[in-house]
Amino acid sequence: MGTTMTQIESAQAARLGNFGGAFDWDHLVQEDRVHQRLYTDAAIFDAEMRNVFGGTWVYLAHESQIPDVDDYITAKLGLRPLIMTRDGDGIIRALYNRCSHRGTTLCRFEKGNKRSFQCPYHGWNFLNNGQLRGVPWADGYGQNPAKDPKFNLAQVPRVESYRGFIFGTLNADAASIGDHLGPIRKPIDEWLDRNPGGKVVVCEANRIKYKGNWKLAYDNSGDGYHVLYSHRSLLETENRFADETAEKGMSYYKVAPDEQPMYMQYMGNGHHFKDKRPNLQPRNGGLWSIESLHPGMEHVAHKLRTRFGDGAEALLDLAGSEPVNINVFPNLSLLGNHIQVFQPLSFEETDTIWYGTKIEDVDGTIGEEVLNDINTLRMRTQEGFPNFGEVDDVTNFEQIQRGLRCQEDEWIYMNRGLGIPGRIRTLEDGTIKAPATDEMFMREYIKEWKRLMKAEPALTIRREP
Repeated sequence: MGTTMTQIESAQAARLGNFGGAFDWDHLVQEDRVHQRLYTDAAIFDAEMRNVFGGTWVYLAHESQIPDVDDYITAKLGLRPLIMTRDGDGIIRALYNRCSHRGTTLCRFEKGNKRSFQCPYHGWNFLNNGQLRGVPWADGYGQNPAKDPKFNLAQVPRVESYRGFIFGTLNADAASIGDHLGPIRKPIDEWLDRNPGGKVVVCEANRIKYKGNWKLAYDNSGDGYHVLYSHRSLLETENRFADETAEKGMSYYKVAPDEQPMYMQYMGNGHHFKDKRPNLQPRNGGLWSIESLHPGMEHVAHKLRTRFGDGAEALLDLAGSEPVNINVFPNLSLLGNHIQVFQPLSFEETDTIWYGTKIEDVDGTIGEEVLNDINTLRMRTQEGFPNFGEVDDVTNFEQIQRGLRCQEDEWIYMNRGLGIPGRIRTLEDGTIKAPATDEMFMREYIKEWKRLMKAEPALTIRREP
């Protein structure tokens, strides 16, 4: 290509073989079961990093993490390290965190504010729009690399936001992010709109690593069948005080969960939604009433009730955990007040990151003191599940990965609810609804996974011209 470079480059040359044709996907993914190789085969994982984490929209970051010009955080697109930055013109970019000279990681900090990034290896310096700014002793080159666009940083060619959630894809043919999200936008909107101004601000995170495949976390993200058994200790902890007047936490799973009004809904493109809100009392304070006790929370609640009377209940609900699981394929889950991200590391290792969120006094009606009280309660309630519930889940994931070493026992079943007349309904908008304990969402999302794995996506990267 010489010293000229188009703005969009095809990434097809980077492929290592035709992954889409290397496997019999129809054999590996069947109506009621999937083959254990989906979780244990390194070659399938490599194909996923291209066809899934390159071929569809992937959650990268939240706009509140880079609110100001020149802010940045480091992130990933599958295994690809990124620098998410808001450049000098306010444009959000997903730069490859890779020096275009010899390939070393360019930025080695998690977050900050910088107009440019200097490579620690040879000192090449890049503006935060990706352009090469300069190199040391440029006269050692026949042509100054800073004048050749091929040395500008590669970046994700398509970066779009939906209400603060930033997504990226390498697929030039992908639909817009709005069309891709489709019906899952409604529960995302509802999750946001219960907060002042329809906004949240991302805080620090609980970070948990487990020895298992990333799909085990996504399989579990809508699973209502395991709660009573896997999270028994959490349920007991939430309801440990005999004088409490209401059942706390996920107590609605204790008795006949199939018959509860909560439900699971498949929303297309791999996305699904478990709605537990119908189990709650539809009143101000109904959400707060099921929060288990945490040290100090009763004092803040008393303070707000003393000041606002009955009006305090709506404020306290802002600190309560919204009983939903909104799952955006392949790597994002909104649950409670958390933003959870699934980050694959290998076919048998995954990071699961639980970002807390806080609210803002968008229109000045709450006041700084009350805002601090609500966010204090909100942070305390968000300590619960990652520390007392997620540890149950990742233990299950690791034990599944261990069990799948029994290679001769080939199949994983996901047939709960299948074939029972009237149990699963397709709605007028094309979404599919089932009881919250069914595995319908697994059967449906894995169809999208299979479609992507069969595809030949037109992957590209972008450089500033």
